[in-house]
Amino acid sequence: MSDTPQDTPPPGIPDAAGTPPGGVPLRFLAQFIKDLSFEAPNAPEIFNVMRQEGQGPEMTVTIDATVRQVEGPVFEVSLSVQLEARSGDKVAFILELIFNTIVEIDPQAVPPEYVHSLLLIEVPRHSFPFARQIVAETTANGGFPPLMLQVVDFAELYRRKFVDGQNAEQTGEQAAQPPAPSVH
Repeated sequence: MSDTPQDTPPPGIPDAAGTPPGGVPLRFLAQFIKDLSFEAPNAPEIFNVMRQEGQGPEMTVTIDATVRQVEGPVFEVSLSVQLEARSGDKVAFILELIFNTIVEIDPQAVPPEYVHSLLLIEVPRHSFPFARQIVAETTANGGFPPLMLQVVDFAELYRRKFVDGQNAEQTGEQAAQPPAPSVH
């Protein structure tokens, strides 16, 4: 026999209104390219330079995530990827991508002190494969081999940007502080 009353759904089963018990802490509402730029300023000559060197271009990759509160518990998380590829002293290509995700946080399921890290670690982690695919397709369509970005540890990125930054600030150095998104 079960101790659960017969009119109560089992754990994890939505109620009649369709709401799972305890709510969903994070809902993904939309994902989209906000900005995409690709430039090959030295094409077509750069292809000869790369062929003569017999190796791929050297890459500078910068990845960052930012968050903006849209309204109430709805946030826009921007994942930005900036690449510059050089072959010798010439720029092979420059790629800039801002891939955005709109999410809604359940304030009853996520304590306020975890909102910022949830938005800047988990949301970019889920969005990254889509940004990675866009980068690969864009570089391939630009005439270069598809660039497959390495997986990013967004928890480490967050720690370096905010936790280590706060520690440096406490010792008198300037550092970025996490904004405290509020959920109403």
